[in-house]
Amino acid sequence: TEGYTAVLYLGLLVPALIALIAGLVIHSFILRVNVTDWWKGKSVTPVDHMVTSLGISRMCIQCADTIYLFINPLFWRNLNSLVITLVGISYDFLIYANMWLTSLFSIVLCLKISNFHTRLFLYLRGMIIHRTVYLIGASILLSSENSLISLLLTVLQISSGGTHNATMANAMTDCADINYVCHVIIGVSFPLLFYCISSVLLFTSLYHHTTKMKMSSNLSINLETYYSVMKFVSITFIYNTVYFICYICGVLYYYIYCVNPDQLYIVLDFLTVLHSSYLIYKTAKLRSQMSKVLQSVTDFLFQRKDTETREII
Repeated sequence: TEGYTAVLYLGLLVPALIALIAGLVIHSFILRVNVTDWWKGKSVTPVDHMVTSLGISRMCIQCADTIYLFINPLFWRNLNSLVITLVGISYDFLIYANMWLTSLFSIVLCLKISNFHTRLFLYLRGMIIHRTVYLIGASILLSSENSLISLLLTVLQISSGGTHNATMANAMTDCADINYVCHVIIGVSFPLLFYCISSVLLFTSLYHHTTKMKMSSNLSINLETYYSVMKFVSITFIYNTVYFICYICGVLYYYIYCVNPDQLYIVLDFLTVLHSSYLIYKTAKLRSQMSKVLQSVTDFLFQRKDTETREII
């Protein structure tokens, strides 16, 4: 049984480490490019602020997830319920922050790109675009508030006699309180709602704009840029929806079976890495810097190979 458990543990830890290494490389690259531009005094756009914040939050999520996968099977006997709860609440805080920042990123894109001309839209564009940093801080504070409420609900459950029992007889009452589950679902539903509204508005605006440009019969108009943005909005919408559904399924799975779906969280880590890689590909500045890095690595490898060939000759 111990050997089988060790195999399962390695089967979880290895892909988690692969996702962590890939995430650290991708997200640290995003941070290095944007922070370097800021340090050199170059202009940093609100989109750069959002991408940098997303990189930080996603990197922290992957680190927290990997640390939990590492310490939970090895030291769970020596950890009390409160310590395990604090680790889980910290992970929830990072999830909340990532979802709110993703929603804010979509709102910023919608306000910058959409061509609505209503008074409310123009007011929101002027107010939000120039206050992105403050809104990022507000998102972090809101995530902290949600996490503190989750912590309070869990502590009240533990103090009232709840335990972390893994038997099916008590799974529905001892592993996770229904109030906690409802709070988590409501907490992640609001950022998803804002994200859906802003994404639909942005896609609708781009669609109507491209339709009008097609009807104008102006052959000199290039619509590839608009189609590229619409594709980006669609793929990001699919990613965020899948991420939300998987996270809710993980919470409900733990509530019903009293077992953490670690495999599902590893899948979420890989999804995060893939979406961040797609962000690099779709952002001109990041794509240019990544091309330079890859070119430097390629030149170094070929130069080393030529040197070894000459030494052999």
